[in-house]
Amino acid sequence: MTTRPTGRAPITSVPDIDLSSWDFWARPDEEREHAFRLLRDLDTPAFFAEPEINFAGTRGPGYHALVRHADILEASRTPEIFCSGDGGATNIPDLPAEFTEYFGSMINMDDPRHARLRRIVSRAFTPRMIRQFEADVEAAASRIVDDLLETGPGCDFVTEVAAKLPLKIICDMAGIPEKDYGFVFDRSNVILGATDPEYVGDPQGIAHALLTAAMELQQLVEDLAAHRTERPTGDLISSLVNANIDGERLTAQELASFFILLVVAGNETTRNAISSGMRLLTVNPDQRRLWLEDFEGRAPRAVEEIVRLAAPVNYMRRKVTRDHEMNGTRYRAGEKVLLFYWAANRDERVFADPLRFDILRDPNPHVGFGGPGPHFCLGAHLARREITVMFRELLRRVPRIEAGEPERLLSSFINGVKHMPCTF
Repeated sequence: MTTRPTGRAPITSVPDIDLSSWDFWARPDEEREHAFRLLRDLDTPAFFAEPEINFAGTRGPGYHALVRHADILEASRTPEIFCSGDGGATNIPDLPAEFTEYFGSMINMDDPRHARLRRIVSRAFTPRMIRQFEADVEAAASRIVDDLLETGPGCDFVTEVAAKLPLKIICDMAGIPEKDYGFVFDRSNVILGATDPEYVGDPQGIAHALLTAAMELQQLVEDLAAHRTERPTGDLISSLVNANIDGERLTAQELASFFILLVVAGNETTRNAISSGMRLLTVNPDQRRLWLEDFEGRAPRAVEEIVRLAAPVNYMRRKVTRDHEMNGTRYRAGEKVLLFYWAANRDERVFADPLRFDILRDPNPHVGFGGPGPHFCLGAHLARREITVMFRELLRRVPRIEAGEPERLLSSFINGVKHMPCTF
C-alpha cells in the first residue's frame, strides 16, 4: 500500500487528520507517520469525535489521542486514573456488556478483578513455561519452511508462513486438535478484522458477525473444558479448568473470554509482527546481512526492533476516573483517551531516527507489547520466542526470501497485514 487512491487529498496539517475516519486508516504508512508526527508536535493531545457505530448506541463525547511516548508510559503506569474496565479498552465507543465480556477478557478489566484473573492464568506464560515449548516451536517452524520450499515462490507469506506458527503453538497449548486450526483462524480473523470487507462484507452485519464468531469459539472451549475436567491432560485448558490458586477458580464465562483473547491475540499480533519483519528485512537488505552475520547474538535486539516498527496493536482505550493533570494537560473525570502505541514507537523524543529499521538499536523502550503496568502483554515472552525461531529457520534455509507489497487490514485497532507475496 504505497499509492494514494485517486481523489484522496494529502495530509498537510492537523485539520486534515481524523483518527476516527476509515479513510485515515486506509492511507499508506508514510502518510499516517506524517500525520502522527504533526500530532506529536502539538502542545496538548488532539481531541477527536468518536466514530459512529450502529450497534454501539448513542455516539460518545470523543477522545484525547495520546501519541507521545511519555504520555502513554504515564497513563499505563496509573491504571487507577486511566482505567480499562469502564466501557472496554479495545474499542472507542462504550459497548454493551456482552461485547466487553466476550472480547478482551483481562484487557477490559481493572483491579482487583484483573489481578485475580491474571494471577490464575499467568503461570502458563512465565519464561520457564515458555522454554518448555521451545522444541515444539522449533519443530513447527521447520515444518512450515519445509512446506514453503515445497510450495515454491509466489505464495502468500502471511497465510503460508507468518500465520501458521502462532496458530499452531496457541492451539497446541490450549489442546485444540489440528482439525480445528482453520476454524480458529477464520473466527479470529472475523473478530479482529470485522471492519475489513474481506472478512465481514456487510457493515450492518458487524455486530452479528462478531458475536457469532465469539459464541462459536466459546462453544469450542466449553466442549474442551468439559472433556478436560473429566480427563485432564497437560494442556492449558486442563490447567485452567482444574486450577485452584489460593482457592480461586475461573468461572465458565472467564474461561471462555480468556480463551477468545488467547486464540485471537496470540495468533493475530505475532502473525503481523512476523509479516512486518519480513517486509522490513526485504527493504533493508543491509540489516538482513547484519543479522545473518551473527543471528543468535543479534536476535534479541532485532526482534525488539521488529516489534517496535510493526506495533501490531495500534491503540488501547482508557477512561479517566478523576480529574488529573498529566504532562501539562488537564483531563476530566469520564473523558476517554486512546493510547496510540504505533505513534509512540516513532516518537522522535525517544528514538533517534525513528523510522529507520536498526536491528542494533539500544536502548529500545518501545511499547509494542503495551505500556508498563498491569496490562503489559501476558504473551510477550512467547511472541519473542516465536519471532526469533521463525526468522532463524527462514534466514538459515531461505536466506534470499523477499516479501512484496503488503495488503493491509482495514482497521483502526490492528496494524495488520492480510496478504503479502514472497519470492526466493
